[in-house]
Amino acid sequence: MRRLDEAPGSQTVRQNSDLDEENQSETSHNTSPLIVPMKPCQQTRANVKEVSLSVLSVVWLLKLRSGMEAVGGMEWYGYAALGMLTAILSFLIDLNVTKLQRAHQWLYMKLEGNSLLQFFCWTLYPTCLCALAASFSHNICPFSTGSGIPEVRTMLAGIEMPLYLSLTNMFTKFLGVICTLAAGSTVFLGKVGPFVHLSTMIGAYLRNLCCLVNDGDDKDRVGGEMQVVAAAVGVASCFGAPISGVLFSVEVMCSHFALRHYCPCFFSAACGALMFRLFSVLSGNGETLQALFTTNFPTTLPFRPLEILLFALLGLLSGAVSCVFLFCHRWILCFTKTNSVFIKMMTAEKGLYSGMVAFILACLTFPESAGQYMASKLTMKQLLTSLLDSSQWTAPSHNASVQPLIEWSSSGSPVLSLVVFLLMKMWMFILVCTLPLPAGYFMQMFVYGAALGRLLGEGVAYVSSAGGTSGRQWLSVNPGGYALAGAAAFSGSMTHSVSPALLAIELTGQFSHVVPILLATLLANAVARSGHRPSFYDALSISKRLPHLPSLLKACPSLGSKSVGQLLGVKSVQLQEAAGPEEVRHAVNTCISTQIPVVDSHDLEILLGFVHRSDLLMFLRCSKTEALEEYMHEVFPIYPNSVLLSPHTTILEVHSILSVTGIQTLFVTDRGRLLGLITWSEMKRIIEDLAKEI
Repeated sequence: MRRLDEAPGSQTVRQNSDLDEENQSETSHNTSPLIVPMKPCQQTRANVKEVSLSVLSVVWLLKLRSGMEAVGGMEWYGYAALGMLTAILSFLIDLNVTKLQRAHQWLYMKLEGNSLLQFFCWTLYPTCLCALAASFSHNICPFSTGSGIPEVRTMLAGIEMPLYLSLTNMFTKFLGVICTLAAGSTVFLGKVGPFVHLSTMIGAYLRNLCCLVNDGDDKDRVGGEMQVVAAAVGVASCFGAPISGVLFSVEVMCSHFALRHYCPCFFSAACGALMFRLFSVLSGNGETLQALFTTNFPTTLPFRPLEILLFALLGLLSGAVSCVFLFCHRWILCFTKTNSVFIKMMTAEKGLYSGMVAFILACLTFPESAGQYMASKLTMKQLLTSLLDSSQWTAPSHNASVQPLIEWSSSGSPVLSLVVFLLMKMWMFILVCTLPLPAGYFMQMFVYGAALGRLLGEGVAYVSSAGGTSGRQWLSVNPGGYALAGAAAFSGSMTHSVSPALLAIELTGQFSHVVPILLATLLANAVARSGHRPSFYDALSISKRLPHLPSLLKACPSLGSKSVGQLLGVKSVQLQEAAGPEEVRHAVNTCISTQIPVVDSHDLEILLGFVHRSDLLMFLRCSKTEALEEYMHEVFPIYPNSVLLSPHTTILEVHSILSVTGIQTLFVTDRGRLLGLITWSEMKRIIEDLAKEI
């Protein structure tokens, strides 16, 4: 009854609660003061400790930053981190590919004695890997397919392509390259191109980090340098060759290379190459830092003086073969873009197409059939190592007990194997260039050129050994030297560059053949460049219709002579000198450019200069808060134009000005009258329209 009486009244409940609080306060006074009264103080001390620790951490970070900046700018630590991260990524790719290839070889050897099971093992393994790489790339990130070098060249030319620098693209490219390389020499693909693309992605995120740390005008400078450095580090971390990596970036990647980029490129490339070779030593692949491909060329008499003529002949031969190869490559790229059946298959069934091509190539390279004439059991590294062997394969005293040399001699004649290898790998290489999966193509050129040089070297060695007494002075012919010169000459003629000559020297450490290698590479380039033929990467850019003007000019030189006045789009937004808040607001809402032109009046349209978008936004804020009645030119200055274009200026000249000066906006005027403006986005649209005309 008591509870029923108390429930309706709220005063009784409040009185009881007050009594409970008084009782609790009394008991709290009776308890020990060391326990309860100290709780609020302990919380305060804990908060003070947390705040003090955070302040100390910030202070130490600031001291660390100031100390690092005293030694060198923060961007240099970014360059070092870029080289180390790319080296780690390159080592992880090689490690995973090696494990997958060893698993394939182990399974193939375990099935020895059963030719049918060995056939299925040999064909289905690369087929599944290529189909997986193509399907994974198509479904996750379609921009990850291909080499990546044409896209990187386009970005370094000033065109923004953010989809090619995403984290999704990096993850997809990394896994796709592992699957492609694990397929082995069956598909005959490498990792140089995709790894340059991966290095550029890492450089893009390090660029953003460096821009957050740096203040002032250094942001744009560091951001531009990081992309150029990343392209050089990609090649350096692939082979542990820093000098040729930087030179490759200068020749192939950049249309305009600034001298201030040399030191950052060499520094980051050296860090990447050093880290890559240290990982090789730690993994047990070597006892010390050494060349990636060790050779045993004779040092007392590496070549005879008259052999210079033979090396020159090798350069001309390599250039002629590269011209045939590039012609066939351009034809098949054009076929893939015009054939309706192929377009339909590449649109919906990329994984099926890649699997079919890989299965056909695996059937042809099966070691129990035609593969025995092509040394198909050897990996890409084993192929190059065997081709650089200094001993003469055709000599009677030749010892073929080494496993790579046994594979070349399995057909009975190493020369026959070389001929079959060159004939088969040419059309196979052209065919695999159509596969829609992440893959590189430079290493295949290098190996193919080495086989071409090896064939000539074996021929010279055979003729010299059969020459009797008059040819005794030629008995010391080194076919490996011809293979090294052929590798540099053919890859250089395919890419229209001289850096493969230096790469061949850095990969092997054979400085005794500097002169013949350089001579062969230069002559091969002279043959390949004749007639304004596009290089291998130029053909890829043209096929993909990328807005890369230097590549388009190789296919159609007349494009560069078109005047900019013929290609200007819609007239840009402009402000008159005495513009009020309403006109400024309309210009800000309708124009996204950072620089807006200012004319004297809308009738005459005489260009006076430009204003920054940030100044216009500040002008609008002040007009709202302070009710300004002044005109635009009375509040902030109008900046003069440093460079003005004529409507008769050619597209090539405009592209060069944008690339060299770094100016973001160029104004086109005719006798002072504003006709339009050119930005990088407008230049991208113009180049894309020009690409459609090819």
